[in-house]
Amino acid sequence: MKIIKLSNGVEMPQLGYGVYQVTPEECERCVSDALSVGYRMIDTAQAYANEEGVGNAVKQSGIARDEVFIVSKIWISNYGYEKAKTSIDESLRKLQMEYIDLMLLHQPFCDRYGAYRALEEAYREGKLRAIGVSNFYPDHLIDLASNVEVKPMVNQVETHVFDQQVEAKKYMDELDCRIMSWGPLAEGRNGFFSNELLGEIGKKYGKSIPQVALRWLLQRGVIIIPKSTHKERMAENLNIFDFELTSDDMAQIQTLDTGKSLFFDHHDGEVTKMFMGWRGLV
Repeated sequence: MKIIKLSNGVEMPQLGYGVYQVTPEECERCVSDALSVGYRMIDTAQAYANEEGVGNAVKQSGIARDEVFIVSKIWISNYGYEKAKTSIDESLRKLQMEYIDLMLLHQPFCDRYGAYRALEEAYREGKLRAIGVSNFYPDHLIDLASNVEVKPMVNQVETHVFDQQVEAKKYMDELDCRIMSWGPLAEGRNGFFSNELLGEIGKKYGKSIPQVALRWLLQRGVIIIPKSTHKERMAENLNIFDFELTSDDMAQIQTLDTGKSLFFDHHDGEVTKMFMGWRGLV
């Protein structure tokens, strides 16, 4: 497994398993399967309502706690210093853990500064080994990083072959902030699973379209968390360390970039209104 070193020296696996849209009922089984095929990083969130399933699976796996890297996120309904502080303790309780390896602010809305102060405090107390943000565009990230004591170590944003975040990554690199992808397989949108270019490149290596797309992200230094509820697909997504894309392959895949989200633009007023309506999720 390749390792990414964060700005504070903490090391995290570059490839992990994400549980977004995995139901609370399925989560424990899915995480148990992921751990059994070799994953050692699990990404969850308060808004996913499945932190308990993650905690149960890790506890029952028999794998030492320090061998599993856990990521979670604070939802916007828990923003503000006091609420965020309480929610971190609640996440620890649900996960049945004494610390979380990486805790992120899930969205750039509401009182993100108060919430981030709670992250900084929990980090200093040892409850969190690393802290960061999610869905922060360059303006959000630069603004926050310029006004806090502990700069975000990770920014988890939509990143895949169709939205490659080239410019955004430049700003993250300047801030020594690692880029982490959600939706690395584009959730199958834009004809992802039938893309001819990815398919042709895959044939050269005996690899599937998802494996090529994940390998491309890996070689760009992107942290990835592909999700599947099927154990054989989990294993397939993990099996990307036995081949390497050439510089020509990488350049060809770069031509797939549309520079646009396949989901939503966090600068769009209607999207902001949508998130304000989702404040009650947690």
